[in-house]
Amino acid sequence: MRELIKCIAVVMITFTMTQCTKSETAQAEKHAETSQATSEKENHKHDDKDDLKYVSREVQVKGDVVNPLTLTVDSLKKMNVKELNDFKIVCQSGLTKDSIESTKAVLLTDILDKAKIAQKDHKDRNFYIVARASDDYKATFSWTELFNNPAGEKVYVVFEQNGEPLKKKGEMIVVSLSDTKTGPRHVKWLKNIEVKRVK
Repeated sequence: MRELIKCIAVVMITFTMTQCTKSETAQAEKHAETSQATSEKENHKHDDKDDLKYVSREVQVKGDVVNPLTLTVDSLKKMNVKELNDFKIVCQSGLTKDSIESTKAVLLTDILDKAKIAQKDHKDRNFYIVARASDDYKATFSWTELFNNPAGEKVYVVFEQNGEPLKKKGEMIVVSLSDTKTGPRHVKWLKNIEVKRVK
């Protein structure tokens, strides 16, 4: 009888410990999600209900360029459009914020080639590029990263997702698919692409 009571006690203790572990795991996951949501709000400085206020229908390419451009979805469609499949937007915390089946996009380098960075000669390479959203969220790229590194082959201005316009994300976004965490340089509501010389 004592053996049976001991056995039941061991089972009960094991069950209780398992439930505690599950509860701790669930709390940790919830905390991570809450932290990510807080981080997103801090980055974008507004609530989801205000998203439509930040939609931009044009993107200005300006700064140290020979040919300043005004981009629209229609003008992007006339460029060398790439179709991208199956990628994820992963936030700094490691959480997957968005899983995208297919998109249409144009390489950022193709856009910059069209605008023509104002280089004095082929050795003049000290530039950086700022992708700026209408809520002032920013992502930066160096000239070398874009034009002398495989990373530049995976930085896009996206204008269509899963066969539909982007709508609430703004009509165009920037994404850098070579980044380990794609979220920090995922610029929604893209408004400006600014080329600046390092001084």
